[in-house]
Amino acid sequence: MIELKTPAEIDKMAVTGEFVAQTLATLAGVAEPGVNVLDLEQRARKLVADRGAVSCYWDYAPSFGSGPFRNVICLSVNDAVLHGLPHDHVLRDGDLLSMDFAVSIDGWVADAAVTVVVGDGRDDADRALVDSTRRALAAAVAAAVPGGHLGDISAAIGAVARSGGYAVNTDFGGHGVGRTMHEDPHVPNRGKPGRGLVLRPGMVLALEPWWGRGTARLTVDDDGWTLRSADGSNTAHSEHTVAITEDGPRVLTTLG
Repeated sequence: MIELKTPAEIDKMAVTGEFVAQTLATLAGVAEPGVNVLDLEQRARKLVADRGAVSCYWDYAPSFGSGPFRNVICLSVNDAVLHGLPHDHVLRDGDLLSMDFAVSIDGWVADAAVTVVVGDGRDDADRALVDSTRRALAAAVAAAVPGGHLGDISAAIGAVARSGGYAVNTDFGGHGVGRTMHEDPHVPNRGKPGRGLVLRPGMVLALEPWWGRGTARLTVDDDGWTLRSADGSNTAHSEHTVAITEDGPRVLTTLG
């Protein structure tokens, strides 16, 4: 079931979204060579506690994971792209770090992700990869208009991936968001325009293009959570929480 949010409720989600955006910006600013991934987790925990927010990941236990997550942020490095369990890894120059963060404030959730290049990494192919997910996210947001279709969003994402020669996995993608982190509908990162649900004002979606430089197939680490590209190629992930309004798409996970 899809719950339509009122303009006032969307405003409340935007408050959460601004905190999510600020947290990701703060962590990106300190994700330098020599910093341990576990230190980023600890910093995120303090920011969540200081704000009085509630982590959507702590105790998260979906069917595809291995027990409760027990961390407040997903931190995925290089070939890891989704659900990265924070671990003892010292960041190196050129690492790709994907950070996926979702919290609830006053009962309303926002969810966003960003991939950053650590240090002065100069691998042009990695930078092109990251940029492609950001461009795909912008295309997805532009397609999130009343009267459009869910397939328009998926097709917009897939077109950017296809133009860059990237393979798309549809097992994990975007999703509805509101009082919980994952609501209907599922938003694949590949689709056909004009197909699927009609987009209506009040729908709020977490749109999240992600892919790697090689295969679309994934493997799962022994931790039961971290998803990696099956061929070891580097990956990237970009995400915003977006509300569909009478006036068009409204990105909620931005800095005010």
